[in-house]
Amino acid sequence: MATLFYLGRLMDALGTGTETLAIPPGVNDTAALRTWLDAERQLGGILTEPTVRLAINDVIVSEPCAISDTDEIAFLPPVGGG
Repeated sequence: MATLFYLGRLMDALGTGTETLAIPPGVNDTAALRTWLDAERQLGGILTEPTVRLAINDVIVSEPCAISDTDEIAFLPPVGGG
C-alpha cells in the first residue's frame, strides 16, 4: 500500500496529514493519482492544481511520473511567508 502525505492547506482540506491506501488498478502515474484522489474525496480540484508539486520517495518529480503501490507520495502546496 502507498503512503500519502499532505502538507499545508492540503492537510486541512483532507483532514489528515498522512494516510495509507491501495492505489486502484489503472492509476499508474501522478496525473491519474491526482485526478482519481481529487474526485474520490470530492475536493473540487485542489489536488490537480498545477502549483501543487509531488515528491515520490523523498524526491520532487517532474510529471507525469510513474507510481507504484509501495511508494511514499507527498503532495506539496506552494509555500508563502515572510
